[in-house]
Amino acid sequence: MKHTLSVLVEDEAGVLTRIAGLFARRGFNIESLAVGSAEQGDVSRITMVVPGDENTIEQLTKQLYKLVNVIKVQDITETPCVERELMLVKVSANAPNRAEVIELAQVFRARIVDISEDTVTIEVVGDPGKMVAILQMLAKFGIKEVARTGKIALVRESGVNTEYLKSLESKF
Repeated sequence: MKHTLSVLVEDEAGVLTRIAGLFARRGFNIESLAVGSAEQGDVSRITMVVPGDENTIEQLTKQLYKLVNVIKVQDITETPCVERELMLVKVSANAPNRAEVIELAQVFRARIVDISEDTVTIEVVGDPGKMVAILQMLAKFGIKEVARTGKIALVRESGVNTEYLKSLESKF
């Protein structure tokens, strides 16, 4: 199972290197990694997606806490949270199919950020499922390049379960 970990760290040089080293020494893979400033100026939030069972993630969490600059580690996999990812995708789009590519981007509430004679570059923001869905739809046109930020997430203070909300949407 894939787990989403939110790690607060002191914003100092070498912190990310130590965390990556910990994963490498233990043979763990990081599938997604996003780092940025947190709510306090001297603290950064690292959001990572890692595969593993409950015992593995518990062991990994304990190991992370042993690192000097780690403030807090939270497995937010089962916690209601807001998840987002940013993706840029460059798609083949010549004159005959350009309108269809642009229309598809609009359906996904994506933005066209560049157009050339042969390509359209699309900016997509949303949950990881949206990224997969639009890539599947764009594949028939020919995907030239993809750049993704990796997932970022914050716990929902409301405690509302997003999956529950999605199930309600499908009923209306």
